[in-house]
Amino acid sequence: MNWLEINGVGLRYELSGAGAQTVVLVHELGGALESWDETLPVFREHFRVLRYDQRGFGLSEKARGTLGLDDMVADVAGLLDALALREPCHVVGSALGAGIAAAFAARHPARVARLVVQSLVTCSSPRFREQMIARAAEVERTGMRAQAGASLDRSYPEVLRFERARFERYRLRWIANDPGSFAAVNRMLLDMDVDGELAAIRCPTLAIGCVHDVLRKPEMVKELATKIAGARYVEADSGHFMHVQSPGLFAEMVVPFLREGR
Repeated sequence: MNWLEINGVGLRYELSGAGAQTVVLVHELGGALESWDETLPVFREHFRVLRYDQRGFGLSEKARGTLGLDDMVADVAGLLDALALREPCHVVGSALGAGIAAAFAARHPARVARLVVQSLVTCSSPRFREQMIARAAEVERTGMRAQAGASLDRSYPEVLRFERARFERYRLRWIANDPGSFAAVNRMLLDMDVDGELAAIRCPTLAIGCVHDVLRKPEMVKELATKIAGARYVEADSGHFMHVQSPGLFAEMVVPFLREGR
């Protein structure tokens, strides 16, 4: 693992594999570059892989107050620049990471060869605004553990916990998140809106909806996919964090799509 200072923030990253094309992996809310551990071997068979901890998460520099989507998108561009990765790359994101990936593809079309968005999060529902504000304040006051049960019941339902060791690793890593940073990203979601940018995406795009995802139901992802010209929509028997919950199936669906772009 290595660190770089990008846009005034220390970011942890890993660049591995020796493929001719680069894949950038953008993790979920509450995740870290370890979220991709079980998918990584398959990706590395075919690509050079860049994964990183978003600002505020993992071992990247922590955040306070409110983060901005502009900052998260600029961090992807800054990492690519710092590592001299100039050729168009593939970008793969899950959940909130998919929203960041989509915004990057919309704003930097010449830098993205292919895009994969799983359980695409583009904005938050106005009807949950007060609940999200309260959650951010509560996390800052009581820490992550108090929020773990209810949050993971929604994002990591019992039907997907058949690999108990995998779930327990994820639960404990999720609880270890920095409360201030987690609250800052929750506040970012209040004003985030990528819907209007989707039409600017020009690269081949795969959108994945997951049948056990109660946060981003498949029909929501399917509707968003219609806003991206030529996007291919598929459904998977998984959940909000598919790359963690069903890593084999995730790689099985994503890698062939990316290899079409060779």
